[in-house]
Amino acid sequence: MEEESTNDSISVLATKICNQINSVFTTTSPLQTTVDEISSTASRGGKLFVYGVGREGLMMKALCMRLAHLGLSAHCVGDMNTPPISSNDLLIVSAGPGGFSTVDAICGVARANGARVLVLTAQPESGSSVKYASVVAHVAAQTMADDSVDGEQRGASLLPMGSVYEGALFVLFEMVVFKLVSVLGQSPDEIRARHTNLE
Repeated sequence: MEEESTNDSISVLATKICNQINSVFTTTSPLQTTVDEISSTASRGGKLFVYGVGREGLMMKALCMRLAHLGLSAHCVGDMNTPPISSNDLLIVSAGPGGFSTVDAICGVARANGARVLVLTAQPESGSSVKYASVVAHVAAQTMADDSVDGEQRGASLLPMGSVYEGALFVLFEMVVFKLVSVLGQSPDEIRARHTNLE
């Protein structure tokens, strides 16, 4: 009986967390902007570059993996085999709290080389990274920049610091990939064939 009660409480907790992430997409939808930018880059034969710091960066790497599975030329900034960026290309960055010095610097280099820059952020009005953006995708989620007031945890969030934003990125990118499968005309077999076999 106790085990059943524990499973129920875990299910309730999981539902609350998923509902919190789901609420991010009720006010804004960064989905179409992201799909449009990626598909436009693919149609002109451009390369895709992704970058983010911390846990945001992990979500960006997960996106990069799936973009490669879709047959796109996708690269994580900082990898030793990342090619140079040029005017046909797209840099996708995440700056949840609005900006990071590293993100800003990388965006500046991309723009100087003529590339488009898609900035994903929870702070589209005030972030330092936005000034480098060709286009901004607003992910309206709580980040570490706004999860506390005077050192006290804000609201009834179940997820600490920037976890709502990072969870929202994961969900967003799954939706982006789902849409791109159709836009790019990819079959499940084609996508699977591009998965690494060196595991």
